Amino acid sequence: MTGLPFSAVVGQDDARLALLLGAVDPGIGGVLLTGEKGTAKTTLVRALTGILPSISVVAGCRFSCDPADPDSGCPDGPHLPGVGAEHRVALLVELPLGATDDRVTGSLDVPRVLAGASTAEAFAPGLLALAHRGVLYVDEINLLPDHIVDVLLDAAATGATSVEREGISLRHASAFLLVGTMNPEEGELRPQLLDRFGLCVPVVASDDPARRAAVVRARLDHDRSPAASTEAHAAAEREFTSRISAARARLAGVELRDPELLRVTTACATLGVDGMRGDLITCRAAVAHAAWQQLDAVTGPDIRVAARLALLHRQRRGPFDDPGADADQLEKALGPDEEDDALPPDDDRSSDGSQPHDESGAPDNAAAPSDDGGSPDGGSSPDSGGSPDSGGSPNGGGGGQRPESPHAAGGGGSAAPASAPAPTGISAPPGATFRVRHIQATGLGSGFEGRRSGSRGPHGRPIAAVRSSSRPELLPTVRAAVLARPGAAFTVTDGDLRASLRRGRESNLIVLLLDTSGSMAARRRSATVATTALSLLSDAYRRRDRVALLTFRGAGATVVVPPTGSVELAARRLRDLPVGGRTPLAAGLDAVRQLVRREGWRDPARRPILVLITDGRATGDGDAVAQAKRAASALARTATTSIVVDAEEGPVRLGLAGVVARHLAADLVTVPGLAARTGPLREQAGHALASIIRAKEAS
Repeated sequence: MTGLPFSAVVGQDDARLALLLGAVDPGIGGVLLTGEKGTAKTTLVRALTGILPSISVVAGCRFSCDPADPDSGCPDGPHLPGVGAEHRVALLVELPLGATDDRVTGSLDVPRVLAGASTAEAFAPGLLALAHRGVLYVDEINLLPDHIVDVLLDAAATGATSVEREGISLRHASAFLLVGTMNPEEGELRPQLLDRFGLCVPVVASDDPARRAAVVRARLDHDRSPAASTEAHAAAEREFTSRISAARARLAGVELRDPELLRVTTACATLGVDGMRGDLITCRAAVAHAAWQQLDAVTGPDIRVAARLALLHRQRRGPFDDPGADADQLEKALGPDEEDDALPPDDDRSSDGSQPHDESGAPDNAAAPSDDGGSPDGGSSPDSGGSPDSGGSPNGGGGGQRPESPHAAGGGGSAAPASAPAPTGISAPPGATFRVRHIQATGLGSGFEGRRSGSRGPHGRPIAAVRSSSRPELLPTVRAAVLARPGAAFTVTDGDLRASLRRGRESNLIVLLLDTSGSMAARRRSATVATTALSLLSDAYRRRDRVALLTFRGAGATVVVPPTGSVELAARRLRDLPVGGRTPLAAGLDAVRQLVRREGWRDPARRPILVLITDGRATGDGDAVAQAKRAASALARTATTSIVVDAEEGPVRLGLAGVVARHLAADLVTVPGLAARTGPLREQAGHALASIIRAKEAS
């Protein structure tokens, strides 16, 4: 079945406009579509290639060189003038989540090198070379390792890829439009990587029933008769293709005058945008938008549209900061548009150009279902601030997040709290975080690349060479061949093929189990628990871990945040935890054991680490202490690495947390002992907790 045509997609005006501007000028640096599932992100990206102009490539060139301007450093070159050409569509290359470095950048065919082939001949191009002059699409880009995302963004910004590996040094052109999509519920992109995306668009489903009906009708009509749907939108698709070609040709001649440039830089300074990338990208996007609108100079509406797409995601500095400025702040920073003589008085152009002037030749009937009440793709006015489908926070965080109901794992009733609970029944807010000591799982794992526990696998530093006929590496193979036949003429046999055995670091699943019962509900102790948990979440963010957050109180345990890559989501949920009631410690430990077992089925390579923050008390029906001991012993048998943080305070201590730690086979630490081992950082934890205590006592 053919995909939905680009012009048949209803709504998502800003997302479509961002993709069109990226197609006009890939040097903008990539487009990130972020939002909830089921909002046509992937549909839009795959439909984009249907409207991109076809390209001419040098016949037989694996790197898709342009015959009119071939890459002088092409490994398949040099290409002489008048070389044969082939015509083909621009490719959409999809990068899978499990892609390795050599699959992305290219690899060396070791047997061919050893057989006498040159480095260029034996180089196997990667996905970056395949995407040259096309589109590179990464779904769930927030789940890729950071160093892979860095490589993609470098290539997208520079238009070239450099390969330095196994004694080879090679460069080739790789100018493409990078498009990433992500669901923020699975984890945010780190601020330093988010900033390197040129444009970022939140993609949100419309709340308007009529618009939703138009979306469903368009999809049903296409699924019922793909050929008829494609034919109905063929004229609109051709119009998009011709306008992209015209905009590319016009791009170099579009003028950015000094007043418009100053307006961009003033807005960036007012919003506190770090560095100069935001200024540069906004200017490039404004120039591309002017070219798309068939103008010779950038105008106020062009700047307004470009700023909306390029600046809103550049406000975030820390892992738990709000995603960025809102639309009102941006409007104030930009100020009002001046009257622009370049626009005709009756200009009703839409920002994505889906309803161009009559003289452009666009067919009047090139529209998606008329329920939309707009242009073929629901275009919005360039200074309108976006369609109803395009609202929300840039990263799906904070204000735009829909509330989620916690998943009960064993009941959630509560009784009267025991010791001076917070008056509202909500945990006290956390204080300033401190740097925690390095926590890691025992032994060596083979999980996803990260920064926490030791691992063996394809990442890390080489420590030995092992036989490998499937993916041999050049240097270990040559070394094995020389050592096998010293003094003889150099030859390589199948038995000489070697690969490196590597040791690195993996990410883990950090399971935080918090005691929020009555014994922990006093404001001072509640704030201590919240601060400790937030410090652990900050550490998990730095080390690229997944996290889960569970609490126990009243009659049972609650999974507040199921396992997720979104440490930010866990941090937000941490601020409004209900407290008080009995202490069902056994229920909390059983909930962790069930969660670990389920995650072991889903992701067996990712090892869990439990951090339990409690004073060790256990209350409830029957012998609650004996039940807690049995639950701890059962969890210990799963080989889960565990740490118990003793939150007991005061001059008289019962040491019950130590009993739990023994049955868990866990390390036992105090809150100050959880801080990093360097003196100043350990003092930092003590000072942070002391300031919390003073603030709560003063209030």
